[in-house]
Amino acid sequence: MKTKENKISIYVATHKKAKFPEDKIYVPIRVGAALNKEDFGYLRDDTKDNISSKNKSFCELTATYWIWKNDNSDIVGLTHYRRYFFKKYKRMNFKNIIDKNDIKKILNNYDIIVPNRTFIIKHNAKQSWYKTHIAKDYDLVRDIIKGKFPDYLEAFDKFSKKKSLFICNMFISKKEIFDDYYSWLFDILFELEKKCDISNYDDYNKRLFGFMSERLFNVWLIKNKHLKIKKMPVYNTDRRPYNQWFMIN
Repeated sequence: MKTKENKISIYVATHKKAKFPEDKIYVPIRVGAALNKEDFGYLRDDTKDNISSKNKSFCELTATYWIWKNDNSDIVGLTHYRRYFFKKYKRMNFKNIIDKNDIKKILNNYDIIVPNRTFIIKHNAKQSWYKTHIAKDYDLVRDIIKGKFPDYLEAFDKFSKKKSLFICNMFISKKEIFDDYYSWLFDILFELEKKCDISNYDDYNKRLFGFMSERLFNVWLIKNKHLKIKKMPVYNTDRRPYNQWFMIN
């Protein structure tokens, strides 16, 4: 009897027309579609259960919310229209993007595929947030975790002292792992949204929930240390290898 093959759907967040990998597992999803009705012929994040209208502050999370609520694939993930997981370093072409067979092989031995770490040169994670974002928002998230998920507080404080993190809100895993993370994440972010007025923030800091989720993903991984992580390079296909180092002045 033939074994049922797992369905794999790797969504590619995009806000414009772009070139995408030929492998059919890659599904372009138009983010913030509720804010701009121009139709590219891609899947839109303003269908079914969605938060598409929050895209300016939640960024690519409007896509991951859609996946969490509406997708029924066995394996899911998110990439970006310019950023993908690559098999090898320094081969920036679409043939080097991981495909269905690569993902199946990796997830036979690992639980989750994540980008290589990005290192902060001058500061730890908390200090770098204070330098580049609104400091009180970081402290508010800590308070929310203390109240809603106290068993994650130690992981939050441990991450705050680290000088590296996984960024881009990109990962690939079985759907149940994806769902577990995003159920936890959106519980925190929606509480933060209730308590934080961003109306007077500049456009950069209005992207609060997208930026904060990058930090919280690391907190979740520290807490859920039973998950076997496969780190892979992420390249920017139209420019250069995605920088694994950045400096906060």
